[in-house]
Amino acid sequence: MQPWRYSAQGVLVAVRVTPRGGRDAIDGVEQLSEGRSALKIRVRVVAEGGAANRAVVELFADHLRVPKSSVRVASGITSRFKKIMIDGDPKAIGAALADLAGRANTT
Repeated sequence: MQPWRYSAQGVLVAVRVTPRGGRDAIDGVEQLSEGRSALKIRVRVVAEGGAANRAVVELFADHLRVPKSSVRVASGITSRFKKIMIDGDPKAIGAALADLAGRANTT
């Protein structure tokens, strides 16, 4: 089960963020205990003052080649579990996310 949903504006992605993870990376899809799935994200920065949220936004923008203004935290500002909204063409964003998750799960 993929951790993202399509909308007319773009794609909403469920993520689990690990701050101070040693590097900025997308580590694939994880099945959570309650049956949901989430994209595993790690960032180098500490979760203080919104730094981890900004790092997640930058990570998605860089990997998906979209402007940072197209990526935002839709929910979970202070939680490890977040919903990230990525505005743009849903098909293109979904295909890029599937490619990123697939590459991460095979390494």
